[in-house]
Amino acid sequence: MFIKIVGSMLFVLVFFLAGTGFSSETKLEKATFAGGCFWCMESPFEKLDGVTEVISGYTGGHKVNPTYEEVSAGGTGHVEAVQILYNPSLVSYEKLLEVFWQQIDPTDDGGQFVDRGSQYNSAVFYHNDEQKRLAGISKQNLASSGIYDKPIVTEIREASTFYKAEEYHQDYYKNNPIRYKYYRHNSGRDKYLKGIWENKVFPAAAAPEQSNVYTKPSQEELRSRLTDLQWEVTQEEGTEKAFDNEYWDNKAEGIYVDIVSGEPLFISTDKFKSGTGWPSFTRPLEPDNIVEKSDNSFFMKRTEVRSKFADSHLGHVFPDGPEPTGLRYCINSAALRFIAKEDLERQGYEKYLKYFK
Repeated sequence: MFIKIVGSMLFVLVFFLAGTGFSSETKLEKATFAGGCFWCMESPFEKLDGVTEVISGYTGGHKVNPTYEEVSAGGTGHVEAVQILYNPSLVSYEKLLEVFWQQIDPTDDGGQFVDRGSQYNSAVFYHNDEQKRLAGISKQNLASSGIYDKPIVTEIREASTFYKAEEYHQDYYKNNPIRYKYYRHNSGRDKYLKGIWENKVFPAAAAPEQSNVYTKPSQEELRSRLTDLQWEVTQEEGTEKAFDNEYWDNKAEGIYVDIVSGEPLFISTDKFKSGTGWPSFTRPLEPDNIVEKSDNSFFMKRTEVRSKFADSHLGHVFPDGPEPTGLRYCINSAALRFIAKEDLERQGYEKYLKYFK
């Protein structure tokens, strides 16, 4: 009996790991980035599929086991940083670099945003020669992209001992959401990043896995291409009828892209039956393609969801979804185009086939 129970448990474990894309042979890798306050650097990476853990800490200096107060006072040589554990078969180092550059001001050598001092300087800490090579290429491509009119000063340095920060700094944005949002808003980070990256595409050579460039057509083209409902939803922040839209009950395998630009947004494996009458997802397929904005219309306080490149109104996100995220992305079908699994390669989205194997 004992042998049968153990055997069954092993079978379930193997089945579970296979379903998550993780196997006993999968080797996690490390990536370390400094981008100012580490509170603001955790969330963007934790949203990525393939990232298993993001740790806030200190690195690059000479003080052993430094405290937050010591690093803040200066003189330790350390910077605030995050160390990322990731599965390279699910997310590439190039993708991590892309996300990193889009969180910081790489032209600032005196800190980051409201936080001043060398402990807030930006840096890429490479763990091997390949990371060093890719970081160098990425930095050079960014410098030559024309996005910035000042030199890129972010350092590329060899990784040294990483010291985990105090526990109250870990997942600060989750554990202290109100204080975090207040700090982040007043830091000027989001305002700056929006001004730099809005309507810009990350340099393709720095992120070779991004093969498509997603743009918003002219108003005239959109008028001729979109239906009245699609126009109302995406361009005028409208809402379609519940239980009377194309995808609310769609159970087919595939991905959902922006009806305007084609940028990938959601995937069927994250879709769930919410009972609301609109397509609902636990998370985005490509978090970088999703922009969240405060929406206080209709005497309600909500979080609007828009697409990054087309700036289409998609719907709203609510904190009442199922695990693993606890979120419900409530999206209008009229803002989406569904691409079935069997059509992904033909339409240029073949890299998402791996999620269906």
